[in-house]
Amino acid sequence: MELRRSISASAEAERPMKRYGAVEETEWKAEALGRSDHHLLSPALLGLFPEELKTQMDDIQLCKDIMNLKKELQSLVAIPEKEKTKMEKQREDELIQKIHRLVQKRDFLVDDAEVERLREESLPVLQLIKESRPKAAA
Repeated sequence: MELRRSISASAEAERPMKRYGAVEETEWKAEALGRSDHHLLSPALLGLFPEELKTQMDDIQLCKDIMNLKKELQSLVAIPEKEKTKMEKQREDELIQKIHRLVQKRDFLVDDAEVERLREESLPVLQLIKESRPKAAA
């Protein structure tokens, strides 16, 4: 049993961080270290191309916006339903819709980045296939 735990713990530690959507861990580490996001994110973003950097920063901003809206929604959900005003109920609905739109936007952003990454990875393979084909006699 202990061996399984240590194996699974080491396997989890060796897993690379996800390329997108790691904002929750980033904010937690930033708070724990007493540093701003800028200090924590800069080394992770140094090797990115401008398009990747923009995508990464957009993803981070969307995640932050979603988390802020969720916090506000949680405070409204904590109020018993019978005690909520009409405005609080409307705000709750608005927040749910905003969160839903931002999640859809982020999903599109991440999917688009993944398609681009796969396209870039496939280019060398396609080039190799093209080069390995026998040339037709002219």
